[in-house]
Amino acid sequence: MNTHEELVRELKSLRKGRGVHAGRIGERIGPTLRVLCGVAEDDGPVTIREKLVARLTGLAEQLPEDMRLATVAAFGLTADVRMPLYQDRVGWAAPRIDRDARTVRRRVDEAIDQLAELVVTIPPLPGGSWHTAELHVVVTLDRPQHEVLEQYRVVADHDGLHELDFTSPAFELRGPIEVDVLYGGTLRAGGATRGRLSLIPPEPLAKGETHAFAMRYRIPRPQRLRSYVVRELERPCDLFDLRVRFARYRIPRQVWTLRDVTGPHGGHRQPVDRAGEIHQRFRRLLPGRSYGAHWDAEEAGNESYGHHCSCAESSAPRNTGSDEEQVWNAS
Repeated sequence: MNTHEELVRELKSLRKGRGVHAGRIGERIGPTLRVLCGVAEDDGPVTIREKLVARLTGLAEQLPEDMRLATVAAFGLTADVRMPLYQDRVGWAAPRIDRDARTVRRRVDEAIDQLAELVVTIPPLPGGSWHTAELHVVVTLDRPQHEVLEQYRVVADHDGLHELDFTSPAFELRGPIEVDVLYGGTLRAGGATRGRLSLIPPEPLAKGETHAFAMRYRIPRPQRLRSYVVRELERPCDLFDLRVRFARYRIPRQVWTLRDVTGPHGGHRQPVDRAGEIHQRFRRLLPGRSYGAHWDAEEAGNESYGHHCSCAESSAPRNTGSDEEQVWNAS
């Protein structure tokens, strides 16, 4: 089932009963809607409802007036339509769009279909303290020691931002890897736990201010990355630019582009250029979805390699700075 179908199914489930005001709302919303509305694991019922109402109301404004009213009624988005039954809310909407109840239900179905499109294409307003404007990733597989370089340009969403908490790459390797800050700040001592890093910029950031920093991850020999490069972000990202350079003697015959998927599989075929490289660019990345590339490891040679940037359990980075070394191991 693709993202659109998942959202349609979850939205149709949400409209039942009291809609967004149903009891145990955290159990009523599906995983895809949860991600795309910015609902966090530790959010309580009040916060979840606020996020759902804000997101759905904002998206409904993009619809024609009749479908906007149908959306408001379907989910109970305003105070005057907080009725216990879906059929009661349909009855509320019928005279307001000058149609009968059967037509209102059709309008709701049409609205849900369009909402499922809009919620994917229109990113939510950042709910955290910062978001990613650009992320450039370069993976070099043509050297004895494989490396991953990540260059960030982030934007502060609040004043006085003094720390950037982000997820490090998760490598399917044993033992620590080397991680360095190339520019843009320092790693907080004691701030790294199970695949997470905290970067302190040179100065606190003001709201709307941009900041650039770069991280380098080096894979200890003789280990190699496996057969995929996947980026899964926790925050909205406007642009993700990915380059992978293969060893000339180990160029895969088949490479697939991954876009808005739930793991390192599937995708569309992409050729490797004459320099042994692939270049991909993704825009408006959705939190919790995967973007990147994977290739046929057997065609690329018997030694497989890969890089999975996600929140999965991993062998942990080791900061090579002498005064801020952090080491942690995967279970």
